[in-house]
Amino acid sequence: MTVNYTIIGMLIGGLGLFLLAVSMITDGLKLAAGNALRDILARSTRTPAKGILTGIGITAIVQSSSAVTVATIGFVNAGLLSLYQALGVVYGANIGTTMTGWLVAIIGFKIKVEAFALPMIGIGMMLRLLKGGSRWGSVGTSLAGFGLFFVGIDVLKSAFEGMAGGIDLQQQSVLGVTGVLVYLAIGFLMTLFTQSSSAAIAIILTAATGGVLTLEAAAAMVIGANVGTTSTAGFAVIGATPNAKRVASAHVVFNLLTGLIALIILPVLFMVIKYAGQFLGMEDNPAVTLALFHTIFNILGVALMWPLSGKLSHFLLKRFRSTEEIESKPHYIDNTILVSPPLALNALYLELEHVAHVAQDMASMAMLRKDSTDKLIENKFVAVENLGKLINTFTVDIGQSALSEETSQQLPKVLYALQCYTTIAELAFNYARHEINIKPLADSKLTALINEYKQSAEEIIEIGRQKNPALLDEKQPDYHNLYRRLRSELLLAVTQRRLDIEMIGLLIDQIYRLDRIAKQMAKGTRLLTELSAITRVSSEPEDLPVEADELSETVY
Repeated sequence: MTVNYTIIGMLIGGLGLFLLAVSMITDGLKLAAGNALRDILARSTRTPAKGILTGIGITAIVQSSSAVTVATIGFVNAGLLSLYQALGVVYGANIGTTMTGWLVAIIGFKIKVEAFALPMIGIGMMLRLLKGGSRWGSVGTSLAGFGLFFVGIDVLKSAFEGMAGGIDLQQQSVLGVTGVLVYLAIGFLMTLFTQSSSAAIAIILTAATGGVLTLEAAAAMVIGANVGTTSTAGFAVIGATPNAKRVASAHVVFNLLTGLIALIILPVLFMVIKYAGQFLGMEDNPAVTLALFHTIFNILGVALMWPLSGKLSHFLLKRFRSTEEIESKPHYIDNTILVSPPLALNALYLELEHVAHVAQDMASMAMLRKDSTDKLIENKFVAVENLGKLINTFTVDIGQSALSEETSQQLPKVLYALQCYTTIAELAFNYARHEINIKPLADSKLTALINEYKQSAEEIIEIGRQKNPALLDEKQPDYHNLYRRLRSELLLAVTQRRLDIEMIGLLIDQIYRLDRIAKQMAKGTRLLTELSAITRVSSEPEDLPVEADELSETVY
């Protein structure tokens, strides 16, 4: 039993050393590179072909496809890379991870740890201690990591050699489809638990070389480990941005498809590798055979996925759509209708009404004072800004056409109404942002008056949503009188020392924002009503596109 415990301890220790080594290599090289990694990605991913080469190179160096993928996601989110360009980096990163297998196969079993790896650890740690957080200190961390990498391989090799004597490979060989699937699942779970495909591949190659696994079983486990990297991507994008989910989904699609193809043509691949091994004199080296197998099926996956990149990108762009992306997309205006100014004006009115709905929703949500709505309000504000720019551009394009006098007179009203609703959106955004600083008041009289004013503001917003300018004109005087009365009471509270001046300043700013929202709502509603009479289009909710209906169900 002592021997068994020793072997188990060596396996755990070797795995721990390997995971620590990969972490040190990745972190050290990322810090040593500084902004170089981002600069390289920015310059070298303009086409899928360049992206693949860049993904291969950087991943092979830093020994972490996750680091490369995260940087790529950052570029996509920043708008510096399209999803289509990012796919090339994802494909290349998968090929780059095969470098771990080659390091294990070619160097890992042939070096003398005491003569090569241990000095690397010593020199690396000396640099880290002497140079601290400088670039050379980071290089030292990576150098020590590479040394630990080979120490971990040596420990694992010794452990598996100790296990091999008590294992009958005939009994442990892969038996049909069931056996392949079992080993596939084991490989997947190894990557899932270690969250490192590099560690899983190193263990598999070491076990096969030590005689613990047959070549066929190890190959199935390599496929499983390759598919297992999708778990890392899945965990990484929980609660992440839509772009992050799209890049991660591309990673999942690639690995699943590649793994499936590798399984289907497994006998053919082994036949090719067998003849290649005999030709190159490598048939007696399981680690090299498996490293070659891992590389071939990843390259094959890239060859199959590359022609489909455009369709995959198009498909993913329609998935994981955020509220901001859906609302920022114009529902009605399109360059194809510019040939007919009356139709273009109708579309412009409907798009303006869309902006009005979003701005009114923002005003209503801002009044709720719930933390859960903060991000949603921010997304809607961005949507209003984006749509405002599109409407402005579209209005200018209409103005350059040959217009009737009636159409020409409506365009300034469109821009004026747009300004009203973008102002409402900005006021609502700022109101929600500052409302979190307002603390409950001890003065019950003031609290009751503030609540009465807010209820009146909500009524004004609802009337604006119903597009009833006559009722707005009727309610406006009472609303503004209530505003002036509340402001006077707040100022009186300061003089009577019932409230501190800082809180009074915050409250006055907030009620002023609500007052401006009411004024802009009245102007915007009046203009929308006038435009509706001219354009003669229906603005009932059922006339909205499907996307708008889906959005309302999602948000509310």
